[in-house]
Amino acid sequence: MADDDIHIPVMLERTIELLAPALDKPGAVLVDATLGMAGHAEAFLRRFPEVRLVGLDRDTDALEIARRRLAPFGDRVEFVHTVYDGILDALDELDIASVEGVLFDLGVSSLQLDTVERGFAYSKDAPLDMRMDATSGLTAERVLAEYDEASLRRIFYEYGEEKLAPRFARRIVEQRAVTPFTRSAQLVDLIAKATPAAVQRSGHPAKRVFQALRIEVNQELAVLERAIPAAIDALDEGGRIVVLAYQSLEDRIVKRELQARSRSTAPAGLPVELPEHRPELRLLVRGAELADDDERARNPRATPVRLRAAERIRRVA
Repeated sequence: MADDDIHIPVMLERTIELLAPALDKPGAVLVDATLGMAGHAEAFLRRFPEVRLVGLDRDTDALEIARRRLAPFGDRVEFVHTVYDGILDALDELDIASVEGVLFDLGVSSLQLDTVERGFAYSKDAPLDMRMDATSGLTAERVLAEYDEASLRRIFYEYGEEKLAPRFARRIVEQRAVTPFTRSAQLVDLIAKATPAAVQRSGHPAKRVFQALRIEVNQELAVLERAIPAAIDALDEGGRIVVLAYQSLEDRIVKRELQARSRSTAPAGLPVELPEHRPELRLLVRGAELADDDERARNPRATPVRLRAAERIRRVA
């Protein structure tokens, strides 16, 4: 499978439109905090010939694909193997004080979903891995083998919003005492058998459990809670941030941080707003934007996306 065949950038033109006012200047720096296979990155480098791009990714396979794809752009691109909450450290190592744009395209990449042996897809039997960074230690197999029933119940409920979390956790603990879970098909089979028929009609019963395991293995929400504030801090005045989220838990974190920093912090009743109380951000879209019907038809992975964007209007000293 060719690199270009496994990645269609989501809401590409809209992300370009939103970031363009900040990037259309000599020496502008864009951080692609979730570089992946560089679909968005390549488009930005072509559209803005003077932009310098810093690409972050925890997935070494994705970074290798991105290096090949972006090789024609030479020293305009810096590649950093890091989780995206390491954005400030990455920029510091590159001696970059501030940037004009930051893009996050969250969730599982096309590469991770389509590479069966990574174990992200519940529809295909594979080892229970689910690591976005193959150099990290925790796998889904370890979670299922080592977490107690209460911990499994918590992650299924909190990260998968799974109402049957207690039932699934109990069955997993019972089953692993007989046979360890090593393959995704084992887990899918157990969940299917534990799910009432009426519930199964509303969607694949394993979807939420797999989402919860993936989030736990990669600490996605905890990382995101650190990454969004750090990315805003990296923005120069007039710089812009665009975030594409694919499930409500991610979007809630992004929404909370962008809204908090787009409001005045002046105490109620203060007759004059002091400069230090003024908002740091200006929101660029109303609520969360969705992909249009044409894009969803072309690229089904765009269906759940929620886009939010903001501009830095004040830097904190």
